[in-house]
Amino acid sequence: MLSWLREIGLIIGVALVLSFLIKTFLFRAFFIPSTSMEETLEVDDRIFVNLLVPEPFALSRGDVVVFRDDLGWLPSNGAQPRQNWFQQALTFVGLLPDSSQQHLVKRVIGMGGDRVVCCDAEGRISVNGQPLTEPYLAPGSDNERIPFDVTVPEGKLWVMGDNRNHSADSREHRQEPSHGFVDAKSVEG
Repeated sequence: MLSWLREIGLIIGVALVLSFLIKTFLFRAFFIPSTSMEETLEVDDRIFVNLLVPEPFALSRGDVVVFRDDLGWLPSNGAQPRQNWFQQALTFVGLLPDSSQQHLVKRVIGMGGDRVVCCDAEGRISVNGQPLTEPYLAPGSDNERIPFDVTVPEGKLWVMGDNRNHSADSREHRQEPSHGFVDAKSVEG
C-alpha cells in the first residue's frame, strides 16, 4: 500500500511540475471577459495562448493575440475575488487563468510599416492598398463607424476586435499618446 501511495504521489508531483513548466514556457490560460471578439471568442471562454509567439515565431496579420494592457485601455480591475488555496495552486501551475493581471485579446490588422485605411467603397479595411477579407467579423459589424487612415510605426501593432461595434480597440484610442498603437513587446502570445 505504501509503495502504491508513493507512486501516486510521484505521478501527481511530476504532473504538477510539467504543468508549471508548460505554463511558464509554452502555453498560458486566459479567459475572455468581453464581447469584443465575438463570434470568434465568446464571453467567459477559456483559451490557451501560445507563448512562443511573437518570439521565436513571428506574428502575422490576422493573428489573434493576447497583450498586456500597458496603455491603460481597461479600467482598473479593482479588488480581485479571493481564491482559496486550491484555486491559487491551480492558477500557479497554469490550470486556471490568472485574472489578477490586465490583458486584452484582439486581432492584428496592421504591423510595423503597414498603412491601414478604413474604409473602401464596400466598407472594407485595406492594408497597404489591399482590401481585407474578414470572414470572422461578427454579424452586423460596421467598419465605417470609425474611419481612419494610419501608418503603423515599426515595433507597433494596429489591433481590432472581431465584434467591431463593441470593441474599444486601436480605433478608439487614436487621440491618446499611443495613437492607438500597441507595442509588439506587450504581446504575451
